[in-house]
Amino acid sequence: MERHGAAAPWLFLGLFLAASALMIWRLEAMSDDGMEGTVLGTLVMPYCSGVGNLVFAFVLGRDHGPGGEVMTNALVNNVTNMTLLIGLPTLIWGMRVTAPAKSVKSRRGKGKRDQANQVNRLSLLLTLTAVLFFTGAVWALARDGSLNFSDGLVLVGLFLFWQCFHVFEVLKSNVRENKTFSWMLPVDLGLLAIGAVAVYVSTEWLVRWVSHQDYRFFNKDYLGWLSGWLMVLPNAMLALYYGWRGRPEVVYSSQVGDGHVCIPLCVGIYALFHPLKVPGFFETGILILGGATIFHAVFVAVFGKLPRAMGLVLIAAYGVFLVKGLPR
Repeated sequence: MERHGAAAPWLFLGLFLAASALMIWRLEAMSDDGMEGTVLGTLVMPYCSGVGNLVFAFVLGRDHGPGGEVMTNALVNNVTNMTLLIGLPTLIWGMRVTAPAKSVKSRRGKGKRDQANQVNRLSLLLTLTAVLFFTGAVWALARDGSLNFSDGLVLVGLFLFWQCFHVFEVLKSNVRENKTFSWMLPVDLGLLAIGAVAVYVSTEWLVRWVSHQDYRFFNKDYLGWLSGWLMVLPNAMLALYYGWRGRPEVVYSSQVGDGHVCIPLCVGIYALFHPLKVPGFFETGILILGGATIFHAVFVAVFGKLPRAMGLVLIAAYGVFLVKGLPR
């Protein structure tokens, strides 16, 4: 692919998107096998949609790249998830976490639906609360303008604890409901691993390519922004696909859960390699991210849905982020 000259960047971009599509395909199969939408979105999807961000942090850490670009990548990814990629499906299809009561006919069916609605709502609120805690932890540790090795250990440890919590929740749920994992699970995980390797190869090449360009927007000064936009493409595919499928709980949980991979995991991983200096728009990005999280938590807790008009508010918030954050 490298030998195709000017076409090489497009080929590697195509490889990145194809690998992301492969992962989404197998995630859909796992969902059909009975894995709940909130669990799928919180525990499995973040690794698939966020593997590019992990690779980006690892590559820059290994190659002594600028840590500020890792933080920029994380903020671009998370703010885009929490504003644009939830706001756009909301504007098109609406975003109802709880199913409408009129869709359920029998009393028994209504009871099960009410229970599922409550579980989805509580799971999503828990995930949103985690976003606030993780964002707050990064803000508190980076108040001196940088993250060091000890800070990185704390952030990676927080993420691992959060994932262990979800693993045990899934296992407890399977025991209570006498459920077992599908025999296809190892095959699905193997295909997801193949997709992850392809994402690694394409991301590493594209990072190297952008770092050596001297165009106005394609250069090392925009590396964090360009990589952040590239790596939200799988999230955009997930949001639009599951929005079209009428599964808003997966749209919500996948976008929120993906943020945990970037903040705290990616910035924590880089800090284990080298001290990470925060970019100038760090405070603005954290403020918008925290505000969007509270916004979502209020609407989910009170209404169980996000009205379509609120999609415009989220898209406008993303516009503010671009104006305040993009380098001049």
